[in-house]
Amino acid sequence: MTQFSDLGLAAPLQKALAAENYERPTPIQAQAIPHVLEGRDLLGVAQTGTGKTAAFALPILHRLAADARPTPRKGCRCLVLSPTRELASQIADSFRAYGRFLRLTSTVVFGGVSIGKQVREMANGVDILVATPGRLLDLVNQRALSLSTVEILVLDEADQMLDMGFIHDIRKLAALIPAKRQTLFFSATMPKEIAELADRFLTNPAKVAVAPVATTAERVDQRVIFIETARKQALLTRLLDDRSIDRALVFTRTKHGADRVVRRLEQSGIPAAAIHGNKSQSQRERALADFKAGRSRLLVATDIAARGIDVDNVSHVINFDLPNVPESYVHRIGRTARAGAAGIAISFCDGEERAYLRDIERLTRQKVPVVAAPSDLPHVPDAPKQREPRPEPRNGRSGKPQRGAGRSAGQGHARAEGQAHAPSRGSHGGRQQTPAAHGDARHAAGRPEGREARAVGTVEDRSPARAPRPVASSGQPGNWWERDSASGRRGAPKGGKPGQNARPDARKDVRQPR
Repeated sequence: MTQFSDLGLAAPLQKALAAENYERPTPIQAQAIPHVLEGRDLLGVAQTGTGKTAAFALPILHRLAADARPTPRKGCRCLVLSPTRELASQIADSFRAYGRFLRLTSTVVFGGVSIGKQVREMANGVDILVATPGRLLDLVNQRALSLSTVEILVLDEADQMLDMGFIHDIRKLAALIPAKRQTLFFSATMPKEIAELADRFLTNPAKVAVAPVATTAERVDQRVIFIETARKQALLTRLLDDRSIDRALVFTRTKHGADRVVRRLEQSGIPAAAIHGNKSQSQRERALADFKAGRSRLLVATDIAARGIDVDNVSHVINFDLPNVPESYVHRIGRTARAGAAGIAISFCDGEERAYLRDIERLTRQKVPVVAAPSDLPHVPDAPKQREPRPEPRNGRSGKPQRGAGRSAGQGHARAEGQAHAPSRGSHGGRQQTPAAHGDARHAAGRPEGREARAVGTVEDRSPARAPRPVASSGQPGNWWERDSASGRRGAPKGGKPGQNARPDARKDVRQPR
């Protein structure tokens, strides 16, 4: 099949695809759409940026239009579950674009905004509902929504939902949906846990896999630069002086780190915006809209933007911090080289992150070429860490402060970042548990954001940093960051993951919950 017309989609859908300048289906679309049109359950595995949304949205619109029914009051016919607000909003936009010539209704619900408007929107029901699990359960619990009329269930980015801790919410929702339904299960990776989850939800599914698990996009030119943490900001500023970088995504590991990078870039005269879980929904939408429209050249983000954010012509992805979850690296660099275009991914790696780099190379089964850092970068020491003021949680009825409100800064890192929990390690290799991190994110923005803020964020490693080996410039001509120095020695130190060689009293640096 080389044309969308070969797939047997309805004429209004063909007209909408022509308006979007879609001519040929991607491999995941060509293989998945026929199975969905037949009404079969589907297990789809494909790396990010391959067109998974259209692979399920087009056949769903075709089926609902062919079997026209009144919209169920306080209900929906198709339910699409998404892990993040941005991805949910994007999926809803795709349904509206593809179904513009059909008489089908759709809406999107997620946390961070008033639930009252969403209750009113659901009063008369819709054909297609796109939602995050937390806010969906809130609507169900308020009896503003019934799932008894769902005919088609879609779980998009299932592996990320598992990482973000939504498995219990998904099980609750599945129990409210009729057992006789069509279920579509899409994931970028297929670890053992996801395979077991798929077995519970799917019945004799058709299986479609268009790329090996954890395969990076072919047209991404990957590079890594070994650099001390204190020189990363100067290196980023030097990179962005190159005007050929016309649209770049910069990824940090934490929300406060993203804000710090933006502040220092603006001090250097480089405008930038940040997007992460501590930003309000309006701030997140505005920053993303400016970036998509080209009004903003640079967007600094946590892993909340690593998947599902479809922005055209992103020329560069810069990993200011390497992710502690290797799969996140694949999704991050997948933000560039989309729709057949080429892109460049540059990663900064300090001595504490070399173990993360080894995990990434083990997962992707390829070495990342090394580029030498400029030798004349200034060494800027980080300012002493200060605890950021946090709104004092209060009891909703009495207004009195809640017990345990005062928690250490290390335990208060947010959870809604799409990263798996990565506990720090002490002197004996034991994991330090930080249960306080499970509650502070809901108050970080001044008000609760709903249950989709359940993703476990990264807790900072408080063990003493080891000084990395200096990397000398190779002295080759041309743009220093475009040179391929893969033939040079990497000089990676021996040892385990960061934090394993901490001094014996390192545990005292993290305040334990009472």
